Amino acid sequence: MILRYIIKELMREISNRSREFFEFVMPPIDIAEDGNDLVILMDLAGFKKEDITVRISDNILNIRAKRELDYLNKYIQQRPLRIEKSIPLPITIKRDEELKATYKDGVLEIRIPISGVSSIKIE
Repeated sequence: MILRYIIKELMREISNRSREFFEFVMPPIDIAEDGNDLVILMDLAGFKKEDITVRISDNILNIRAKRELDYLNKYIQQRPLRIEKSIPLPITIKRDEELKATYKDGVLEIRIPISGVSSIKIE
């Protein structure tokens, strides 16, 4: 009986620590140029669109997401409950520039126009 309790508590602690680890290192982020845009992709599966906040301040992209699980009995809980990422951007953002993001299939996509860049057609 006592061994079962110890194993249950050990598993709960491992679950909590792994969730904290994933909240720290995750989610994966891709930043690339696509034509005249800087594209940022971030995996945020399991979060609702209204629970995600995106801001840019001093060329630092801040992304926050928070969710709650309302299950009565939780056996393993490893998926992140909150994400807080600050990412320095490789370009300068104009102040008060209106930017748009989309959230589809658990992926947040942010497109930022790169000022001063234009495509040149090679003939």
